[in-house]
Amino acid sequence: MGAAKKIWNEMEVAAEARENGSTEFLSSPLIVDTSLSLPLMTPRVIALCKDLFKQWSKLDDSRFSVDTVSGGITNLLLKVTVKEESGNDVSVTVRLYGPNTDIVINRQRELQAIKYLSAAGFGAKLLAVFGNGMVQSFINARTLTPADMRNPKLAAEIAKQLRRFHQVEIPGSKEPQLWNDVSKFFEKASSLKFDEIEKQSMYETISFKEVQKEIVELKICPENGTGIGWPS
Repeated sequence: MGAAKKIWNEMEVAAEARENGSTEFLSSPLIVDTSLSLPLMTPRVIALCKDLFKQWSKLDDSRFSVDTVSGGITNLLLKVTVKEESGNDVSVTVRLYGPNTDIVINRQRELQAIKYLSAAGFGAKLLAVFGNGMVQSFINARTLTPADMRNPKLAAEIAKQLRRFHQVEIPGSKEPQLWNDVSKFFEKASSLKFDEIEKQSMYETISFKEVQKEIVELKICPENGTGIGWPS
């Protein structure tokens, strides 16, 4: 079972949501070690789900199945399916944050945005938060293919929904976060150290002065109206 560590930003946002009368979601201080293999991780994920969802707390572990879901970039995505006492199968998505990703990703801001986007009908519904992740409803869908994207009707619907997406009012700063995030990535990347000699040698061939110069040039392009690769 995951260790009960200090509840961090996710818990604070959950408490704030309840105080402000926002859509309520559950919270738990438990964490799940993402370095474990799936067989070792499974009982911890089951324990987490039982802690969060009281209607599952007394179910036998054999009623739970845990599978990985592809598509996560900074998260490990798990599909948890539960056979309830009624005989119905219910699935949820457990998102486990990748190690150290909170260094470059503002998880509190992310959760704040997901809360409001979920309420507006975008993406999976936010059901619960825990020490190093969140639980959302499971959407049975597939990734769009290039052929799908070429469908004019589908492209028009995507544009329509994207417009609605950007109209969702989310409290907080409206300033773009791109360059703040790039700055964080650069700061961390330029100060790495590797124990393996081969990796360290390869790392030292990178000219971070050149990388920084390119970042500055890219940042200037939108400001002066010039396009990358186009004559100004």
